[in-house]
Amino acid sequence: MSFGNLQRGALFAVAMFGFAQGSPALAIEMSPAVADLYTSVSIYPPSASSMTVCYGFTCRRRHILDLSTADRAALGKIMGSGKASAPAERAAVQKAVVWFDRRLGPVLGTDRRVAKADIRHRDDAHNYDCWDTTRNVTSLLLIMQNWGMLKHHTIGNPHYRGNALALQTPHNTAVLRDKATGTEWAVDMWTQAYLQPPAVMPVTQWVKEN
Repeated sequence: MSFGNLQRGALFAVAMFGFAQGSPALAIEMSPAVADLYTSVSIYPPSASSMTVCYGFTCRRRHILDLSTADRAALGKIMGSGKASAPAERAAVQKAVVWFDRRLGPVLGTDRRVAKADIRHRDDAHNYDCWDTTRNVTSLLLIMQNWGMLKHHTIGNPHYRGNALALQTPHNTAVLRDKATGTEWAVDMWTQAYLQPPAVMPVTQWVKEN
């Protein structure tokens, strides 16, 4: 096993140890790479019905979202429209992310957020960077998976792109994995403005975008 794998495994073990010591109960399984999204900024992973929403760039601002019975019903209705096929489920996931955006916008002030926000916009209080959107979308997907709302996909490890030689800026995304084909699909909220559907495309295509 490589040092990188050992390190990621250790981070996952630390996260699990924290929950075993009396922290909020964790009912969601995740890979070490996904767990690292949370341990790297010292927040708890999502539970069966709660998540830490990151904003303000690299989770400098945080909000605990406790999903209500009404929230679960709304997401269930959205995801129910995608049961027929994997493409339909990905379209439903887009709608679920838009629902999340609308749900949190007035609470956090992110209803003012712009596409591809970073420090140059000087408005971190009302925006997400790509690390924030990767964590938030992954958390939402994990919760919906835990609720049995994903039929055709599982949660993949987050993906990174960035090639200075090709003038490609660094960027991260949440990922869905098609159960039947194994194809990984980026679910990228950061490149879209408030209430716009996240960009959903094969990761092999996403890594070539800028």
